[in-house]
Amino acid sequence: MKRVLFGIAAIAALIGTPALAADLTYKAPPPTPVGTWTGFYVGGNVGYGWGRSSVNYAANDPQSAFNLDVGAGPFTRSLPDSGILGGAQFGYNWQLNRNWLIGLETDFDWSGMTSSVTSSGPFLNGPALTYSDTVTEKVDWFGTVRGRLGYLPMDNLLTYFTGGFAYGRVDRTANYVLPAGSGATGGFGSTCPAGAPCYSGSSSSTAAGWTLGAGFEYAVWKNWTLKAEYLYVNLGGKSLTEPALIPFGASALSSFNANYGNAAFNVARVGINYRFGGPSYP
Repeated sequence: MKRVLFGIAAIAALIGTPALAADLTYKAPPPTPVGTWTGFYVGGNVGYGWGRSSVNYAANDPQSAFNLDVGAGPFTRSLPDSGILGGAQFGYNWQLNRNWLIGLETDFDWSGMTSSVTSSGPFLNGPALTYSDTVTEKVDWFGTVRGRLGYLPMDNLLTYFTGGFAYGRVDRTANYVLPAGSGATGGFGSTCPAGAPCYSGSSSSTAAGWTLGAGFEYAVWKNWTLKAEYLYVNLGGKSLTEPALIPFGASALSSFNANYGNAAFNVARVGINYRFGGPSYP
């Protein structure tokens, strides 16, 4: 009987030893960490902006109505704006799950978008008398504060829609040159020196508006991502008063308004971001 029990114990020991050895030597590899988009980020961008505004005129008194309607006729000018831009952005992402993300981003860009258009024509149908009109518009800088709704088709690729508040500094000038001479109608008058602006006005102000756009961002290494983005920005219009620079005698100073359309433009830009915190991508 002892021999039988001893044999059973020996067989059990032979069977159990490999399994025990396997348990002691094998360890499952840790799961591969998945990067997260949650956290703060900061970066820079560079791009190009383009758009088209317009300007038309409205008389404020009988003398300016004569100069506009009778003299050179009512006219509208188109202003194609374009230029290089660049700046920085800062934001925060909340990754809701594997595929969806929401975020908030603010940016500030210096801008070279500018437009200047000069036109001329006959004044009072006189072949020797001409007028010239020069209008300019320049976006010095702009910024946005936007929400982002993102979708992650892959762990390291973010696509998103974005929109929110926009603001910017817009400079506008207008100069209207008429043939040399003086005149007054209805108690309003103007004196126009030869070759110099007869009516002139300028405005430089910070405008508020809105923006919409879309883009994508790709995690290239560790905490670094590359982005490409399109925005449409609308900063609204402006009415600019152009007074006569020199009155005629004792008459009141004549003036008219140059009504600028919306300073609306497209932005296409690329950038780079550095993300703080959270597991990084390999």
